[in-house]
Amino acid sequence: MKYLTAMMAAITMVATLAVSTVARAEEKNWTHVTIATEGAFRPWNFTKADGSLDGYEIELIKYFCAHMKVECTTVIQPFDGMIPALNAGKFDAIISGMSATAKREEVIAFSDSYGTTGQTFATLKDSPLATLPLKGEVFSLATDEAGAVAALKQLEPLLKGKTIGVQTASIAATFLDKYLKGVVDIREYKTTEQHDLDLKAGRVDLVMASMAYLSTAAAKPGNEDLIVTGPRFQGGMLGRGSSVGLRKEDIKLKAMFNDAIAAAKADGTIVKLSQKWFGFDVTPR
Repeated sequence: MKYLTAMMAAITMVATLAVSTVARAEEKNWTHVTIATEGAFRPWNFTKADGSLDGYEIELIKYFCAHMKVECTTVIQPFDGMIPALNAGKFDAIISGMSATAKREEVIAFSDSYGTTGQTFATLKDSPLATLPLKGEVFSLATDEAGAVAALKQLEPLLKGKTIGVQTASIAATFLDKYLKGVVDIREYKTTEQHDLDLKAGRVDLVMASMAYLSTAAAKPGNEDLIVTGPRFQGGMLGRGSSVGLRKEDIKLKAMFNDAIAAAKADGTIVKLSQKWFGFDVTPR
């Protein structure tokens, strides 16, 4: 009986400690938030010649932090190491064009989405792939995966044996691995800017990234030969749009970001900034 009583006391103590730990995490008074961004994913975020950051997300960060009434520090972090670094406590949030996907949600939490544009392809204007069929058509992996797969089947004869450049650890890389592995050669790069350079140098035939990134990249001086081509894919494994990445235990901070995102949607800030940086509305529906 003494053993049972002691065991029950120990269980109660562990449960109490667990509850109090969660409570402390929820009750943390956030006055300063350190936010990681890549600084190389125009127009979401990029580094200017003077070393300062700019872009859609950089302006949103200023809005979010003002709305949350917290002081913020933004740091540059390579995209492929962001999630481990977040969980290691090197910063408090990720705002870097990162889509909330089921796979990523196994290890971190996400806020509501603040922008979504889908994934598509780009190539050079003189490439035979510049006229890929279904250009501009949007296929949802969430509501009609069969239709999306049928679209890819239509592209396969033209893509067979081609090399596609993609950013490491991106949702585009995951998409290619699932749907076009064995059809194309997938070449991964640290940044999207690196795969753009290899496209122009003829070392890859296509690149895949977000529609927003590619349309903006094509408009940059020096990229006049770049053209967006083929269909656009969104939803499902590609996630529910770019969202703030957070540690799972930071429940209060997630609520703060969600409140700021809702305010930015309601007062037209997201519409205004998306028109400025993308030329079209990226407000999640």
